Amino acid sequence: MRAFRKRLRVLVPGFLAGVICLSVSRTAFAEEAGVTTAELKVIADTVWTLVAAFLVFWMNAGFGCVESGFTRAKNAVNILGKNFVVFGIASLSYWAIGFGLMFGDGNAVLGTTGFFVNPSQDGAGFSSLDWANIPLFAKFFFQLVFAGTAATIVSGCVAERIHYWSYMLFSVFLVALVYPIAGHWIWGGGWLGALGFQDFAGSTVVHSVGGWAGLIGILLLGPRTGKYDPSGKPLPIPGHNMALAFLGGMILWLGWFGFNPGSFMAADARGISHVVVTTNLACSAGLLAATVTAWVLLGKPDFSMTVNGALAGLVAITAPCAFVGALESVIIGVVGGVLVVLGVLAFDRLRIDDPVGALSVHLLNGIWGTIAVGLFASADSPGGGADGLLHGGGLKLLLVQLLGIVAVGAFTVIVSAIGWLVIRATVGMRVDAETELIGLDIVEMGMEAYPNEPPHTSHAAVRRAAQNQPQPGPTAVTG
Repeated sequence: MRAFRKRLRVLVPGFLAGVICLSVSRTAFAEEAGVTTAELKVIADTVWTLVAAFLVFWMNAGFGCVESGFTRAKNAVNILGKNFVVFGIASLSYWAIGFGLMFGDGNAVLGTTGFFVNPSQDGAGFSSLDWANIPLFAKFFFQLVFAGTAATIVSGCVAERIHYWSYMLFSVFLVALVYPIAGHWIWGGGWLGALGFQDFAGSTVVHSVGGWAGLIGILLLGPRTGKYDPSGKPLPIPGHNMALAFLGGMILWLGWFGFNPGSFMAADARGISHVVVTTNLACSAGLLAATVTAWVLLGKPDFSMTVNGALAGLVAITAPCAFVGALESVIIGVVGGVLVVLGVLAFDRLRIDDPVGALSVHLLNGIWGTIAVGLFASADSPGGGADGLLHGGGLKLLLVQLLGIVAVGAFTVIVSAIGWLVIRATVGMRVDAETELIGLDIVEMGMEAYPNEPPHTSHAAVRRAAQNQPQPGPTAVTG
């Protein structure tokens, strides 16, 4: 032990001296190369923003693992395919149209400039992003990964019974039109932002929008075959791989350390540190609260609820992460964890078949996180802004938050319904009953995730299901 302490006495000062020397040499190098401190800050801000964006991009893998793990093996390739292809769809749709609608200069409702983003537009046409001192393409890429996330949320809602192409078409519609217009209202210089609505990293902009759009998809598709008995009682359809769900949950937890603190779009030491801690505390509180709640209500510590509890805490803290302190973040996470369990059970009772609990995670907790800003926000926090109700700010901020929830929800529901109905009337939404029974992997994708397992049905039935057949109407949904 004595020898260890001696080594520490030598190593620690040596390490500190090395850090000081590195800092001095970096400054000296910058001066010698003619790089100013301001230019160094732009470089640091850009690198941090892009690293955060890479973490958010990696969340696509997390969503794919969670969704496929929570659903049946016969649909795994279809689900992984949706979560892979959606980022390509989002990239092109957002580059061509969405980014301009969301952040382009225009009016209080939508942007009217900046389509087909290119570097020559840097410094003009996107005044709502002028506060971020990084190149335009860095801003674009960071915002792109958020747009992709919104579309990925819908995938979980409609899993196991939607045509592959129908989901792809709706993703184009969501990312090019629905998501950016709602986002413009809040982040792009629109009317909600002007009223003082606060959503630091997207509880409403990303998660609620994805949740509302997914809810309409669920209602139009109807529940999966076999989900409810003739009396309407929900029957369990277990996921096939909880190891995948575990891995996906951990990837998403890691990715949120880019999602939330990256929204500063600057290497803000105080702000990033603050948001990382509030994000982690809410996630931890959410997963424990969900575990305990499930244990009490269901008699077992349902691991799927634990994973969704972590995600619920993360979604709930996304809007207030820069506006609240550590204690408030724990409270927000606890409420989120309880809410996700109650939400899953309530949606089941209402015959709203949400295979992975996406509505409870993203919609309900997106709403809760937005309300939490109005309750717990502090003007002294790194995010600044106004005080919430419990910090002496009165009802003003809370009422603006509630208005934003209603306005964004109504807009997303109406426009998403139009998009889904057009898709259903033209190319169809729901696969036929035989395809659903066999599995979307064989019929729609032409391959299986686990080809060595016994076939789900005869090859003749597979061939029959693969043929073009008329689309059935949506399954009736009753409350």
